[in-house]
Amino acid sequence: MKSFRTKLTVILMIMIGFTMIVAGIAMAKVFRDSHVVILEENMSREIKLLGSTFNFHSTGAEGALQYYTEESKRIGELIESRVTFINHNGDVIGDSETDPLLMDNHNDREEIISAREEGVGHVIRYSTSLGQDMLYVAAPIKVGNEFDGYIRLSVSLQSINQGLQHGWTLMAVWLLILFVIATFVSYRLAASLTAPLEQIIKVARRISHLDYDARVKLDRHDEVGHLGKAINAMADSLQNQLKRIRDNEDLIQSVLDNMTSGILLIDLKGNIAVINPAAEEMLKVKAERVLGKPYLEMKEHYELTKLLNEGLSLKQPVHEERNLYYPEEMLMRVDGVPMLEEEGTYKGMLFLLQNITAIRRLENVRSEFVTNVSHELKTPIAAVKGFAETLLGGGVTDEKTVRSFLQIIYDESERLNRLISDILDLSKIESKSIRMECSPVHLSSFFVPVLDTLGAVASKKRILLQADVPDELYIEADEDKLKQIFLNILSNAVNYTQEGGKVKVIVVHKEHEEGHDTIQFTIADTGMGIPKKDLSRIFERFYRVDKARSRFSGGTGLGLSIVKHLVDMHHGIVTVESELNIGTSFVIELPLLQGDEGQYGN
Repeated sequence: MKSFRTKLTVILMIMIGFTMIVAGIAMAKVFRDSHVVILEENMSREIKLLGSTFNFHSTGAEGALQYYTEESKRIGELIESRVTFINHNGDVIGDSETDPLLMDNHNDREEIISAREEGVGHVIRYSTSLGQDMLYVAAPIKVGNEFDGYIRLSVSLQSINQGLQHGWTLMAVWLLILFVIATFVSYRLAASLTAPLEQIIKVARRISHLDYDARVKLDRHDEVGHLGKAINAMADSLQNQLKRIRDNEDLIQSVLDNMTSGILLIDLKGNIAVINPAAEEMLKVKAERVLGKPYLEMKEHYELTKLLNEGLSLKQPVHEERNLYYPEEMLMRVDGVPMLEEEGTYKGMLFLLQNITAIRRLENVRSEFVTNVSHELKTPIAAVKGFAETLLGGGVTDEKTVRSFLQIIYDESERLNRLISDILDLSKIESKSIRMECSPVHLSSFFVPVLDTLGAVASKKRILLQADVPDELYIEADEDKLKQIFLNILSNAVNYTQEGGKVKVIVVHKEHEEGHDTIQFTIADTGMGIPKKDLSRIFERFYRVDKARSRFSGGTGLGLSIVKHLVDMHHGIVTVESELNIGTSFVIELPLLQGDEGQYGN
């Protein structure tokens, strides 16, 4: 921009200098022409004055040449001009500067010709005899028979030229002064024009480098000011558009980052253009490693790349389920759609990845649950129906046998009732449709009715049922659900403990370094124990270690599953340890306060 300012200054200086030179030349020409015209007029008047006052002698008389020569010199000294007398033939008969005999005939001189034709003749001509420019003015004079010819006056233009030279000197000085002033003015003018343009260019460059906060600060109302306002309006528009684009990008990125399904965008060159965190987690890859790289480089995911290749080759929607074996075995659903622009241009494929292993597992669990429920319901119903048909058939007359059959029917109906009740309870718990109603529970008082409920069964098997509960302990919990937890565990302990065994409940208060207090419940029995291979599954629905004995004892197979869910609802944990033929211990740890569950919170 500085070079532009310099160029503009130089152009202005050249224009001003050229204008001043042309004006000077024109003024010099006017000055010289005006002086010449004045001289011509004065010399014409002097010739007329000589024609009317001069004492003319006959040009043919003896001594005429000498007379006119002397008179021309005298008159020339008076008027400070060269005086020449010329007869009508063009011969010089007297001259104040040169011997007439040495002078040529002047009949063909320009001033003589003009005087003869126009009455007055004047011309500027270089005089070879005097060696300088001369102004010649001639006019015809006729005085009777004495003189018939021309009087010519001539003056040197040296004085005019000297005046012009002096004028040129003065004009050059003034031109130089004016040129300096013009240079300064031109530079200031150029600066006033280019400075705002420089600012506009700087702002435009900042905007081109994505600095949309740049603004032109001009308080002008001319075209440059309008240009600055237009640049600012453009920057405002770009800034608003960029903000909308960034907001949309942030929104899209937030959606991609928080999606539980994987997103994989592959461009038309086969390179991975987009991969979200969910897809990274599923495929155990890093975005920085695969972005911009061909999807075929994920060689460890052979089944997936094979499916992706099929979709990209066909350029058609894909909806497939495939078993993948890396990084772990999973069932993945892949949905792919071609990416098309408004003009129908193909840009690649967008794939949605969903790990449906858990969904399929849940479906299998539900299917197994329905099967197990059907099977569990079928057994007591079949027993009730069979014994009832036998009784209705009249084939049994022995009262003792009849009562035995009716007892079986009653027991099976009770088992069926418990099964249905447990199924309903488990369904409510899993659907989270039951509410927790927590309140302080005095544990020593709490276990008294619980142990009383199981006391009759325990006494029948001569099982010692004990509880070691500090009298000062309280816990915040839902008392009904807490009772359901311990009734299920204690009833299992009594049922699976041989005659003469022991079941004991131990309750202790535990303080953790993190500042969270918990209550630990240990239910230990001396029963048959649980094999190690079954320990991890005992909280599953309808899972039984000893199916025959479970049915004999009246168990539904849902008790421990209900216990696990109720402990989770109290933000606690339940674990089990067991040894065959030695006994089993269930350990339940619940937070002292439900608002202070700490590490046990779900």
